[in-house]
Amino acid sequence: MAESLPWQAAELPADAVEIGHIQDAWGVRGWVRVHGMGLGGDALLHARRWYLQPPEPTQTLRARPFDAFEGTVAVSVTAARWHGDGVVARFEGVDDRGLAQRLRGARICIARADFPPTDDPDEFYWVDLIGLSVVNRDGVVLGVVDGLLPTGPHAVLCLRDGAGDKAVERLIPFVGAYVDAVDLAARRITVDWQPDY
Repeated sequence: MAESLPWQAAELPADAVEIGHIQDAWGVRGWVRVHGMGLGGDALLHARRWYLQPPEPTQTLRARPFDAFEGTVAVSVTAARWHGDGVVARFEGVDDRGLAQRLRGARICIARADFPPTDDPDEFYWVDLIGLSVVNRDGVVLGVVDGLLPTGPHAVLCLRDGAGDKAVERLIPFVGAYVDAVDLAARRITVDWQPDY
């Protein structure tokens, strides 16, 4: 049965970023509705090759096992567009609702190289900020970006300083009032923030 499916086994690119998952089929002609993570919509629309992986083992798929594929597969995106507050997409060779439904729950990865460039020098993809060292104006290292938290009007940098029981976690709003500079080449963010805040 797997031999007749229109997707092929593939290696996940070294720069792959998980950007969402397939929620369900959309319509009757093979389209899928995508749930994106963070601000990945533009990348979903821009990339023409997506890498799909099976859902996490703990993810419930309405008591239906995931049988579309094992491992990683590559799909060619023939169309993708905004629909409401989400993205819908169609893949080469997926022409009916039944086939699209089999992809429900599949995780979507895109090569970072396939992300569209940003037009604003003060705009960054979250994936590029994770792992950067954060220092204040006095040169004190406050930690490393462990993640970002969307709060509505702006994102918040989640920092971790140290490991184990002695780890310190800090939250710093990612806004111009506190962030002086982001230097991706030096892997550093400079902020106006004190260690005891």
